[in-house]
Amino acid sequence: MSNSAHSEVVPGLPDQKANNRQIVSATTASLLGWSFDLYDLFILLYVTPTIGALFFPSSNPTLSLAAVYASFAVTLLMRPLGSAIFGSYADKNGRKKAMTVAIVGVGLSTATFGLLPTVPQIGVFAAVIFLLLRMVQGIFVGGVVASTHTIGTESAPQKWRGLMSGLIGGGGAGLGALFASITFTVVSAFFPGEAFSEWGWRVMFFTGIIGSIAGLFVFRSLDESPLWKELKKEDKGKVHNDTIEQRPIKTLFTSYFGVLMVNLMIVIGGGSGYYLTAGFIPTFLDVINNVSPGVKSGVLIASSIATIVSALIVGHLSEIIGRKKTFLGVGLLNIIGLPFFYLALGDATTTASIYFYTICVVFLGNAAYAPVLIFLNERFPTSIRSTGTGLSWNMGFAVGGMMPTFVTLASGSIENIPQTLMYFFIAIFLLYIVGSIIIPETKGNLK
Repeated sequence: MSNSAHSEVVPGLPDQKANNRQIVSATTASLLGWSFDLYDLFILLYVTPTIGALFFPSSNPTLSLAAVYASFAVTLLMRPLGSAIFGSYADKNGRKKAMTVAIVGVGLSTATFGLLPTVPQIGVFAAVIFLLLRMVQGIFVGGVVASTHTIGTESAPQKWRGLMSGLIGGGGAGLGALFASITFTVVSAFFPGEAFSEWGWRVMFFTGIIGSIAGLFVFRSLDESPLWKELKKEDKGKVHNDTIEQRPIKTLFTSYFGVLMVNLMIVIGGGSGYYLTAGFIPTFLDVINNVSPGVKSGVLIASSIATIVSALIVGHLSEIIGRKKTFLGVGLLNIIGLPFFYLALGDATTTASIYFYTICVVFLGNAAYAPVLIFLNERFPTSIRSTGTGLSWNMGFAVGGMMPTFVTLASGSIENIPQTLMYFFIAIFLLYIVGSIIIPETKGNLK
């Protein structure tokens, strides 16, 4: 922000308090928005066996599960479209409006899953409706990214932007997983056994409305991004009103296409780091370590905490030493550490060693995307920042989200999964390191 803008926002103590309120409300809105967004996605992972039997029945249970995971991929693939739609809207009309519509949309679409008829009730049309609703949900999810991933960092002082990046990206992911775990525990207790297959899974989806209600409550005190307001003010002062970009998507793909492509080298690494660690650990613990439900629950809670801690530390580190050095350092650590710790986890037999290696894996994997949010913000001007950040993030994370499927298919057998993960991590983080070398230092470019 320019000095003149700063003097207008903070001329005295009363306005400084207002600025502090904006920082708190923007941080809360971004963090809760992203966490409830991921919460709605995680719900499906907790009810996968039930959903597979009700919407994708098969004589082979594995095929039923595969169909549910495919529906998860559908959401990932629709997220870039959501970012294009809502990012463009946010760049032209403000981050707050886009965030409100997107988060309410995610909550309502999630709750609607609880109302759907199943295959035993209406046949194959149940699966079709389920997949269509997943597509709609994916569009809204992409919209949440385009707004939550800009307004929080745009409202924060320079010295806290790296920390804000880790807090929103990693903290939101950790909280979303934690909320889903707690909800599943409570709902399972109220609807045990067959009752869960009848009504419990519906209640799980109904809880998605909580995110919409919480979002509306938080947004009441949320002010618009100060950087976007300054852009709007400049636009009003111009005769031709050309400061607000009217075609942000066109501008992104014409003037910033090279930037977008280089960004993906980093974001694919960050997205893969997340989905192949925090996202893949539940499956790995089941099929490789064969842990008990009690141990698995404890390890996943510890993993959620490790996700948050890692993102906060590495995000703030990027504010101290710069984004470029942080990416390069994390890439070098991950290309060595992730294969080592995953292979060690595969051989682990004691509960203590399983906890230790899992935490190491999740800590390193989630460090890879901790500075990504602020890095993307700094790569684009305010006029196209929501569009550029949203599309970069969702395109990269869509590729990362498909990595667990690729690893499983490439492994051939369960026993080969640890070794396959090793090869994938080496390839992925080689790309990440090359991207880290190519990119310029962006710290301080958010204006």
